[in-house]
Amino acid sequence: MNLPNKLTVLRVIMVPFFVFFMLTGVGGAANKWIALIIFCVASLTDMLDGKIARARNLVTNFGKFMDPLADKLLVCSAMICMIPLGKLQAWFVIVIIAREFIISGFRLVAADNDIVIAASYWGKFKTVSQMFMLILLIADLGGAFNMIAQVLIWVSLVLTIVSLIDYIAKNVQVLTQGGM
Repeated sequence: MNLPNKLTVLRVIMVPFFVFFMLTGVGGAANKWIALIIFCVASLTDMLDGKIARARNLVTNFGKFMDPLADKLLVCSAMICMIPLGKLQAWFVIVIIAREFIISGFRLVAADNDIVIAASYWGKFKTVSQMFMLILLIADLGGAFNMIAQVLIWVSLVLTIVSLIDYIAKNVQVLTQGGM
């Protein structure tokens, strides 16, 4: 397993630790900061694994498939944690997760036909906006930061919908060739 793929696996392993610190009181007031550090490190592995894979020509089908899934696991877990904390509405998180299930379904049908579909730029913009939104929501710094977080919630929602439409439009042949 190459370094970019190890970083992807590391991101997946970090998710339960992040959720633990977000939703338990074990570390007291430090929990949100521990969770924030874990989330930021996990988010950075997303950027690093892709840069390393492309720079060193280490792009693999495993990476093309698992990297977006690892991102979804991290981001969706974080958004779900925001619901009981009152920082995100359930309907918002449902829309985001529904998009992720639809895209994952596309990828599974494509994989069944020996087609690997990499993430699009719209999907990457969506993920980055969601990660910045979540960093601000986790940090909960107040004032202008909360206003920026609120703007990013809506930006993330728009990018989620745009990326879904773009993904379907560019990959509709997967449905027609997939025997659906």
